[in-house]
Amino acid sequence: MWNRLSSLIRKEFIQITRDPRTLAMTFIMPVVMMFLLGYAATNDVRNIALVVLDQDQTPASRRLIDAYRVADYFVIAQPVGSEEELRDLIDRNAARAGLIIPPGYGRALAGGRNTQVAFVLDGSDPTVASTALAAAQLIGQAQATQIMVERLEARGQTVTTAQPIDVRTMVWFNPGLVSSYYMVPAMIGIILQYLTTMLTATSIVRERERGTIEQLIVTPLRSWELIVGKLTPYVLIAFLNTIEVLTIGVVLFSVPINGDLMLLLVLTALFLVTTLGIGLLISTIANTQQEAMLTTMFTLLPSIFLSGFFFPLAAMPVWLQVVSYVIPLRYFLIIVRGIVLKGVGLPAVWPEVVALSIFAFIVMSAAVRRFRKSLD
Repeated sequence: MWNRLSSLIRKEFIQITRDPRTLAMTFIMPVVMMFLLGYAATNDVRNIALVVLDQDQTPASRRLIDAYRVADYFVIAQPVGSEEELRDLIDRNAARAGLIIPPGYGRALAGGRNTQVAFVLDGSDPTVASTALAAAQLIGQAQATQIMVERLEARGQTVTTAQPIDVRTMVWFNPGLVSSYYMVPAMIGIILQYLTTMLTATSIVRERERGTIEQLIVTPLRSWELIVGKLTPYVLIAFLNTIEVLTIGVVLFSVPINGDLMLLLVLTALFLVTTLGIGLLISTIANTQQEAMLTTMFTLLPSIFLSGFFFPLAAMPVWLQVVSYVIPLRYFLIIVRGIVLKGVGLPAVWPEVVALSIFAFIVMSAAVRRFRKSLD
């Protein structure tokens, strides 16, 4: 028995060493996972983009703005002149929060009266919104306490009953900060990338393993016809998966679809061009179905951790945020969350659409070129 078992073990080792690519993947993937988890797997959100609508323009209002600026939680993105401009920046993900200081703010404080400011939050990302909500309240309370102490010192008093500043917070798009509202739309991108990439890559490699790809080559089919014929079924499957995820999200998780569903499907098709191109490119590299599946997982891991799917990009080191710009899923998640949760239209997600179009063109062009060479 031991001889048979040792022979089988030796045979398996020989088989593994004969496939150096798969062997390399098995060692590289844990390193990549540890690398990504070590740096990206954090909810310690900092540097949240904050827009300010200062309708008072007094030293007192600038003092409040400085209190938010010096905090480690917020970065003042830019001042705005109207609530419409503030909302537009939040819709386009140029900011995650907005501070609105009303007219007469400084005059009220100078007169010893209490006043209010508004703090608006983008609740489409509950992790960022929760952090911003807590930080906004703490900074407001600290500023109010400081003003209260100054008043007491000026009057020679030691007790007071009301704080001079009341920070009124408002959460847009996801008032309850429900995590499923944030995660379910993003599942569309993850499922589409994984399934379309894996199915495309493995189906073509399977044809090559079985020798049926040569039978297709000798047919009158042109190369582009072969590519379209192989990819079309997966496009249909992907759209069915999209509708399935949306239906489950609405029925089971009560996720609201606030935007144009047709626009979402059209932009989903644009994302599919990228994922199908990646699958086609993998099919020209992998020699076996196992290698194709491992390579697909290898491309999926950076997409999961560096696209904002699990962890906020704002919580990552700056250099990892820069790397995330080469992840197509990053742009699709902004699109799908914007349409489903915020109800935005094409103008709000236009930069992401342009970036996704560039990725789709580059990836599909490279994949088609390599696939044609492999057919030759």
